[in-house]
Amino acid sequence: MYHKTASYRVFNVINTTILLLLALMCIVPLVHVFAVSFSAKAAADGNLVGLWPVNFSVEAYKKTIDNPVFLGSLLIAVKRTVIGTLLILFVACLAAYALSKENVQFKGRSIYAWLFIFTMIFNGGLIPFYIVIQKLHLMDSFWVLILPGAVNVWLTILLMNFFRGIPKELEEAALIDGSGQFGILFRIYLPLSLPALATLGLFAMVWHWNSWFDGLLYLSKKEQYPLATYLQTVIVSRDLSSMSFSKEEFDLLSQKTINAAQIFIGALPILIVYPFLQRFFVKGLVMGSVKE
Repeated sequence: MYHKTASYRVFNVINTTILLLLALMCIVPLVHVFAVSFSAKAAADGNLVGLWPVNFSVEAYKKTIDNPVFLGSLLIAVKRTVIGTLLILFVACLAAYALSKENVQFKGRSIYAWLFIFTMIFNGGLIPFYIVIQKLHLMDSFWVLILPGAVNVWLTILLMNFFRGIPKELEEAALIDGSGQFGILFRIYLPLSLPALATLGLFAMVWHWNSWFDGLLYLSKKEQYPLATYLQTVIVSRDLSSMSFSKEEFDLLSQKTINAAQIFIGALPILIVYPFLQRFFVKGLVMGSVKE
C-alpha cells in the first residue's frame, strides 16, 4: 500500500529525474569528447561538434598511437595501476585483519587503530613529504608512484569493518583444526571478502590511474610520466613538444582533436574494467561501512 500512495509516486518521479540528470551530466561530456576525437580539424576548431562527429576522421587516433611518449606513459600507467592496486590490497588485508581482532586477542589494538586514524586527520605537509622522498632516493623512480600510497587508511578501515562482520565461529573452527593466522586470513577471510576486495580494488585503481600530481612533482623526464601526468602537461599546459607534425598532419589535425583522442583512450581502461566490478560495488561498500 505504501508504494501506491501519491506522495511515493511523486517522490519516485523526482528521484528518477534527478538520477537521470546526474547520469547525463556524467555521460554527455564523455560522448562529446568522443565525438570531437573523430571529427575533422575545421569542425573541432570551430566548436561545431556536439554529440556526433562532424566530417568523420581517425587522424587524431593515428597520430596519438604513433606517439611513443604517449604509448610509454600508457604502459607506465598500466604498470602503476596493477602493481599499486595489488600492493594497496595486500597491505590493507594484513592491517585490517589485525585491527579486526579484539583487544584480548591483539594487545594494543586500540593504540594502533588511533595511530591509523591520526594519519587520516593530520599530515606533515607537502614540503616535509618531498624531503622524505628525496632522503629515500625515490626521486625519478617508478616506485615513487607506488610506495608512498601503499597504505590507504580509509580502505583499511572499510575492510576492517567487513572482517569484523565475519562469524568468529569460522575462525575458532580453523584454530581447532590447527590453522595459523595467515591460513585463516587467506583461506577463510579473503574468499568471503570478494565483494569488499573488488570494491576497494576499484577505488585503488581509479586513484592510481587518475593521479597526476605526484608524477609532476617527483619525476623530471616526460618519458617517466604516467598517463595522467602526461595528459596534464599536454592538455592543461598545452605542451605538444613530444609530437612532431608534418605539413599534411598540421592541415588535418588540431590540438582539440588530439587532446580528445588522448583523453578518451586514457578513460577507456577504467570504462572497460568498471562493469565487471559493478556487481560487487554496492554490496562491498555497504558491508564494509556498516558494522552489524
